Amino acid sequence: MISVIKAIVMMRKLYVDYAATTPLDPKVFKAMKPYFTEMYGNASSIHSYGIEAKQAIAKSRKIVAELLTAEPEELIFTGSATEANNTALKGHAFKQGKEKASIAISSIEHDCVLNTAIWLEQQGYRVTTIPVDKYGLLKLEELKKALRKSVSLVSIIHANNEIGTIQPLKEIGNLCHEHNALFHTDAAQSFGKIPINVKKMNIDLMTINAHKIYGPKGVGALYVRKGVEIDPLLHGGGHEFGLRSSTENVPGIVGFAKAVELRKKEMGPEATRLRKLKNHLVKEILNIEDTYLNGHPKKNLPNIANFRFSYIEGESLLLLLDKEGIAASTGSACSSATGKPSHVLSALGIKPEELHGSLRLSLGKKNTQADIDYILNIIPKIVKRLRSISPIKKIKTWTSQHNQKI
Repeated sequence: MISVIKAIVMMRKLYVDYAATTPLDPKVFKAMKPYFTEMYGNASSIHSYGIEAKQAIAKSRKIVAELLTAEPEELIFTGSATEANNTALKGHAFKQGKEKASIAISSIEHDCVLNTAIWLEQQGYRVTTIPVDKYGLLKLEELKKALRKSVSLVSIIHANNEIGTIQPLKEIGNLCHEHNALFHTDAAQSFGKIPINVKKMNIDLMTINAHKIYGPKGVGALYVRKGVEIDPLLHGGGHEFGLRSSTENVPGIVGFAKAVELRKKEMGPEATRLRKLKNHLVKEILNIEDTYLNGHPKKNLPNIANFRFSYIEGESLLLLLDKEGIAASTGSACSSATGKPSHVLSALGIKPEELHGSLRLSLGKKNTQADIDYILNIIPKIVKRLRSISPIKKIKTWTSQHNQKI
């Protein structure tokens, strides 16, 4: 019994699910702590405690806006990226009304955009879905067709959370503005990992959050370009320029800003380091027979790699990896509880029988070459083991041998 406990304690713990969330940076926690215990005022209060909190929010807003090349007053703090995406789409739809509002989204949006669009359609708003190619890149010709039909808002995810494919935002923004449509992008996965300039990219609304960049959970933001009008989802005291009433999460906002400050220094070097680790990981894993990369091989985030292993179940693969101390994902952590095949992978045209065999490995700043070596030692063994008991693999092998005899 003692030896079993000792083995569990000594088992290597390896986290490669940074696309789901990241650990809070100790420097971020240090910056947040005083606003929990000492400077705990309500930013709407006019006494010294309130003024202190209000100043902290103003300073934080400026820091976060700068990384987007936006103005501070163009940034609305929210409780999450999900709330920001809902605010962008519903806020536009409510402001325009059912006669004028017409929204286009891609077929690989995050669930919070996809389900918001579905809900709006159920309420009588017009919604168009733009397909992607086999790599997850938006089909621009299809977008052009949709824009000619008086689309008022286009919402396209910047970098997909499952496969990491990066969309050409500047080109998409140009197309939208040529047809007098607003352009919103969900940049929750890309913000702080690759450079973003909302002005140069022709972006009107952009969603970002903190917990994907080593900041706290429970805080996000929506960039709203000057002149863009949306209705608020929450009504109350008129906080956040009247677009998000609710007592501000001062510690969370301060933590968001500190995480952004750190990103400004670390983003470039970390992207280079992680890209090198990921490229090695991809090269070696693709040496496993009947294994494929999901997403674009080059136009992708430096830290996300999504693989497809024929003849096995991704959930079984995850459980066995976890047993070896490796925490990974089959796709979006937000929708894993449904048990349904990934709508993102389906949109790439992957065969139904192949959809369940995916694995997403997303790297972060704690990962090292030793981690990659460990993963590369474990995954081939697990894949081999699962395929040895796979009825699909056995049928495939028998069919191939039978055809050869004929």
